[in-house]
Amino acid sequence: MLIMGSTSFSPSLSLSPSLSPHSSKFPNPNPNLFLRSHSSFTPLTLRSNQTRYRFKKLPSSNAPNFLVAASGKAEPLKVIISGAPASGKGTQCELITQKYGLVHIAAGDLLRAEVAAASENGKLAKEYMEKGELVPNEIVVMMVKERLLQPDSQQRGWLLDGYPRSSSQAAALEDYGIRPDLFILLDVSEDILVERVVGRRLDPLTGKIYHLKYSPPENDEIASRLTQRFDDTEEKVKLRLRTHHQNVDAVLSVYKDITVKVNGNEAKEHVFAQIDAALTHVGKQRKVNSGSLAA
Repeated sequence: MLIMGSTSFSPSLSLSPSLSPHSSKFPNPNPNLFLRSHSSFTPLTLRSNQTRYRFKKLPSSNAPNFLVAASGKAEPLKVIISGAPASGKGTQCELITQKYGLVHIAAGDLLRAEVAAASENGKLAKEYMEKGELVPNEIVVMMVKERLLQPDSQQRGWLLDGYPRSSSQAAALEDYGIRPDLFILLDVSEDILVERVVGRRLDPLTGKIYHLKYSPPENDEIASRLTQRFDDTEEKVKLRLRTHHQNVDAVLSVYKDITVKVNGNEAKEHVFAQIDAALTHVGKQRKVNSGSLAA
């Protein structure tokens, strides 16, 4: 069952007292427009595209009267996606960003980028990494928070990949007022995950990832130089999966009301169809809520 959370609404306003509502040059409704009022002008509601604009006359005063044109515009999508190693999360992130234009943010990539850029948080993280220690939660949370608040993330929406990984990290995001519209969990059976991981191979020359069964190398020359990651063994992957399941269970307790479980055992196209349906549902719900608030 999919239970969607509430959406938010962000009105935007500006001033322009030079246009008369009775002018023959009256423009198409603009969500960021105040119009000069007329004593006999009756408040009305206009529609443009799928947004409704209601014009209301402000209370009289010594200052000139204006008409307020307030628009309701739903904020961009905010999504978290989680999945075990070899769940196909990377592939689904690509498909989601291609269709919805969300900013893809992976905590691991973000951490490496901050260190490379020698940012304040990056310098702090580097100190722990050089000692072989885990970077403290508070540093990573701060990095993620700052990235989510960047203009591109705010304007286009964001897809947070594989983070948070614990209830404490999820709680920290909540404390900063950061909450997704949807938490997507890729649900893949352990047998399939083990098979996917154990069969993975890396081409050290090109960096391309192959799979002995699902995506074999193109020729014998490539096959002869493929290598296997040291932790891509059945024993080690089962340990990683156990840790992953424990972490996910803790995170789900925070996002249980906005979580959708997706059957990740299927082909990538079918998996994306499930995700697309869930995101479309959220989008439709936003339009309904925006329309009711603008009315």
